[in-house]
Formats: sequence, structure tokens, C-alpha cells
Amino acid sequence: MSDLYNVAAVTTPISSPSAKIDTFLRDSDAPTPFVVIDVDLVEERYAQLVQAIPAARVYYAVKANPALPILRRLVALGSAFDVASPAEIDRCLEAGANPDDISYGNTIKKRRDIAYAHSCGVRRYTVDVEAELDKVAVEAPGASVCVRLRHDCGGADWPLSRKFGAEAPDVVRVLALAGKAGLESGVSFHVGSQQRDLSAWDDTLEVVAEIVERARNQGANPSFVNLGGGFPGTYREAAPAIDAYGAAVRTALAKWFPLGLTEVMVEPGRYLVADAGLLRSEVVLVSRRSPADSERWIYLDCGKFHGLAETMDEAIRYRLRTPHDGQTGGPVVLAGPTCDSADVLYEKSSYELPLALAEGDMVDILSAGAYTTTYSSVGFNGFPPLQEHYV
Repeated sequence: MSDLYNVAAVTTPISSPSAKIDTFLRDSDAPTPFVVIDVDLVEERYAQLVQAIPAARVYYAVKANPALPILRRLVALGSAFDVASPAEIDRCLEAGANPDDISYGNTIKKRRDIAYAHSCGVRRYTVDVEAELDKVAVEAPGASVCVRLRHDCGGADWPLSRKFGAEAPDVVRVLALAGKAGLESGVSFHVGSQQRDLSAWDDTLEVVAEIVERARNQGANPSFVNLGGGFPGTYREAAPAIDAYGAAVRTALAKWFPLGLTEVMVEPGRYLVADAGLLRSEVVLVSRRSPADSERWIYLDCGKFHGLAETMDEAIRYRLRTPHDGQTGGPVVLAGPTCDSADVLYEKSSYELPLALAEGDMVDILSAGAYTTTYSSVGFNGFPPLQEHYV
């Protein structure tokens, strides 16, 4: 394996919260739990991604964090948007997005939702089966169709392979049908969220190149490729720097599409907003399940039902900050406050926290700007939704 694909060779430096976030935390008396986002950091990440893959148009994955301050900033920067529902379309339009810059990327859509999107001026729709293509052809005539290829998502902390995408022969067949229907077409894939294997794009683009050639031999003309997301946030495990991702993607595109494409899309969500946010929570209880246990149970006022759903199967392992960092620590189990046995965050991932940590202390969950506010329940067990602040 070359250094280009060597994760150890190009790791992302561990980031700390911005000065603006720390100032907000110092001056605010907002009740916990809450997320605070530095929107300037979103802009910084956007610029870094554009520089890393200049040939690609950025379609921000709105599901990562649909807050209007973020969307308005991205509109001003020239971003396009990947949406999953009519509500996200409305949110983008409210933020000032042009409907031509919106891609309806969910492969599972009601007919009336496709019709609504079409009425709003949205032209691009992702499908992965013939039945969905038929709905788009009827409800959004003249649409641009992106056919999603299934990816096994090896190397990703949060795989996306079970629910979405078709095998390569089926992608060719659907592309051919789109061509017969007179629809513009392209191919999309997603290598999985928090992908740390830089070779994932090269391996998949090889398959995409074969699909495009076979589809053209059947009369279709796929003209664009959607590279999906997968670019990382900064969690406990090291990940490559964005420049390394950019080099890997640029090399793979030049290798498999030497003549270029009409358009190359990327759909970052986590990369743009994760590190821009911090989630502050309060310690509700510290206990041991029995006197003989070496592990303490740390119960926070924020858990899986308050925005930390990505701790499911301990897939996303957040970095933590406490007022006692640097002091003697010991092993812990982290759990949320609800009366639900599933509300355990980390039991197997070998977290350690200071022994001095006590009820009433604050625990800051770093890089929590993505997939937190949108995963928060509206009132499970009577707890209010996760609050959000933007600086």
C-alpha cells in the first residue's frame, strides 16, 4: 500500500473547540444539554474541501445539521445541497438556495413528495431500483437521475450498505431505462460515513467506470458521478487529513475518467459541521454497580435519545473534556439519563475519566456538530429536545 492510502502517514490533528465556543461556554448560563456551533468553522471546512477536490461541486448533506445559520452561510459560499425530504427542501429554499442547486438524494420517496420537489424546481433525484425510476419519470418529467451503486463500506465507522444501492448490473439496467425515458443520468455511491480507508474511492470508481462504459454501450449517456460523503470528523481514532482525501480522489478520478465528466459531486455532511460543534452535558450521577466493580458508571443528562444516537454499537467514539482533565483517571461506563436500558453510550470502548469527576460537573463532547440535533427526540421520557446555539 502506498503512502497515499496509508492512514498512519497522514492523520488529522486533534482539534480543540474554537475560542468563540469557549467564550460562549464561559459566559452562558444556558441549561444543559445543548450544542453550540461555530459557523465560521463550517465555512473554513467548506473552503478546505473545495481546495482539496476543486473539480467537485459540494452538495452539503442537510441531514447532518439543517440549522438555518449553517445553510445560509453555505448558500453565501456557493454550496449546493443534498436533501432527503420535502421539509429539507423547504429549509434550503428558506435559506436562499436556488432549487437548481438541490439534489433529492433519498432513494425512497413518496410520489407526492417527488411531485412537490418538482413543483419547487428541483431537478435531480437519486434512485436505486426501477420502481423508483418510474415514479421520478412520471412525477418529475425531464429530471436528472442519479442511480446509486451499493458499496460494502469497509473501512467506515458508520456503514451505509444495507439499505441503499443496487449491484452493478442493476445500475447499468436502470441507467439504460433512464436513457430510454430521455432523462439525464449519472452514478452515485457512498463509501460509508467516517471512512478512513483512502483507497475506497479508487476501488469504487473502477466499478463506476465499467458501469458507465456498459451503459453507454446500451444507449445511455451517464454524464456525472456523485462521490458521496465519507470525509471525517475528529473523533478518538486518527483519520487522514482532508488533503490526503483530496489527493486520493483526484488520483482516482484521473485514473478512471481521464476524459473527465460533465459534473463531479461530493456530499459532505459530517466533515463540514462535526468539528464546528460541542455538546455540553452535566453529570447527573456517579455510581458503581457493585462495591467490587472497578468501573464507575457516569450518567450524563444527554444520551442516545438526546442526540447521541451515533453511539449506537459504539460506532462513533467522541472525544470528551472535563474540568479535571490531567488528574488520575479510571475506567467508566457512560450512560444517558432516561429510563431505558438501551441508553448506554460506551461500555466496551475503554473510556477513562478523572476519578474526581462528580455530580454537577460538566462534560464536553467534542466534534458534536453533526447528527446530534437532528437525532434528538422531541420528548422521550418527558426530556426536552437538545437545545442548539450558533456563534
